[in-house]
Amino acid sequence: MIKKIFRASFLTALLTLAVSIFFVFGILYQYFEGQLIDELKSKAEYISYAIESGALEKINDVDERITIIAPDGTVIADNKVNVAEMENHLERSEVKQALENGSGTSVRYSETLTEKIIYYAVRMSDGNIMRVSAKHYTVMTILLGLVQPILVVLLTAAILCFILSSRVSKNIVKPINSLDLDEPENNETYEELAPLLKKISRQKKVIGEQLQDAKRKQEEFRLITENMSEGFLVIDAERNVLTHNSAALKILGNSGENISDIFELNREKPFRETVENALSGEKAAGEIGLGERIYSVIANPVFENKKIIGAVIIILDVTERAHREQLRREFTANVSHELKTPLTSISGFAEMMMNGVSDDVAADFSRSIYDEAQRLIASVGDIIKLSELEENSARFERETVDLRELAENISKRLKFAADDKNVTITIIGNAQINGVRKILDEMIFNLCDNAIKYNKQNGTVEIILEKDSLTVRDTGIGIPESAQSRIFERFYRVDKGRSRAVGGTGLGLAIVKHGAICHNAEIRFKSEENECTEISVVFPEP
Repeated sequence: MIKKIFRASFLTALLTLAVSIFFVFGILYQYFEGQLIDELKSKAEYISYAIESGALEKINDVDERITIIAPDGTVIADNKVNVAEMENHLERSEVKQALENGSGTSVRYSETLTEKIIYYAVRMSDGNIMRVSAKHYTVMTILLGLVQPILVVLLTAAILCFILSSRVSKNIVKPINSLDLDEPENNETYEELAPLLKKISRQKKVIGEQLQDAKRKQEEFRLITENMSEGFLVIDAERNVLTHNSAALKILGNSGENISDIFELNREKPFRETVENALSGEKAAGEIGLGERIYSVIANPVFENKKIIGAVIIILDVTERAHREQLRREFTANVSHELKTPLTSISGFAEMMMNGVSDDVAADFSRSIYDEAQRLIASVGDIIKLSELEENSARFERETVDLRELAENISKRLKFAADDKNVTITIIGNAQINGVRKILDEMIFNLCDNAIKYNKQNGTVEIILEKDSLTVRDTGIGIPESAQSRIFERFYRVDKGRSRAVGGTGLGLAIVKHGAICHNAEIRFKSEENECTEISVVFPEP
């Protein structure tokens, strides 16, 4: 900006100076020309008077050129040129003016245009015209003669203009450069800049509000994505990662340093196919396994004017869902197996009885059919109980339940099974909780039933009741450490042959687990193989 102002002011000053010199010379030239004409007029009148009065006998003694012309234009006398060589002057403008008005003036240039002759004519009393002339240089000739001094003046003026223009341009720009645009309206500067500064102030305020709004939205977006347990990534059409949350890096096991291509995070085929399908314009999904977890990768393409510019990728932990699906499949298979076995036995015994057997054999078959039917009924009953607990399809009413009373009742119901193995049941302590009596009964019954079934001959079962917990401890065969993590799964048996021998359905501990969930209780478990098993249900404090 300083350079532009400098150039403009410098060139303007030079142009102004040049034009001024030209006009000054022109004005001076016109002024001196007027002075010359006045001088010629005075001389002409003086010489005319002198000629008429006889004071001037010889015009040759006069320095100026004097010409006397008759009214018909004939040159009578001339002090510089031979009159015989001169043409008729009647058509000369100064002569015509003098004949008509008494005096006349004209200017004629030389052939080289370097000088001009000024004529002044006056009519004398005898009717003749007396004309005085003088040579005068033209403006161009005068200027050419003054080239050197003019150049010196112009050079000096140019240097001064350069210095002054430089200072002026800097002084003009200095207040502008010192403007405080953070506070536009608090500046003291040119009055002409006030509207601009006000506009800048308003725009600054609007931009500030927009930036604050953008920052707020960006922070909200960051907080939302950072607090997501799901992984979130945005990529462009070249697979470059534009943004991501920490959950995505944690899931994919990356520190987040120097990430460019998304395939640097994971190169598994399902992941790559999902991303590539999204970048080709299709909504895509796939599953990947990372360690013991299973994740669903969902990718949606992002369009701008029907052109794919990237994709948004969500990574969801579906381990529990996959596990539930696996359990569902296992449950279906186990239910089918558990129901098919007794039904097959019942069908076989019935078919043999239809073909005819002796009364003794028929009695044995009838007993077997009854046992298998009871086993089938027990399995169906446990499945229904478990379904009620899982789906919460039954309306459970809570009440204050005396766990000791419930334990004593259950020990009586299990007395026959305990006596059969000579197992002693002991109840220690007292406890009351707010819960569902039916569910608590099922939980304690299944814990005690298992403690008796898998106990040793002459063993013991202790039911320990405290303020907020119920513990069933036995002196049975225990559970191997390798199987302890699965004992609460439906239909899982550590020793399937032994379990079927003692009549278990494989759903007892699953019912206990879901009963605990229904009461927001925690199950604690410890067991030593061939030593003991202890299962505690810890209820939340009221």
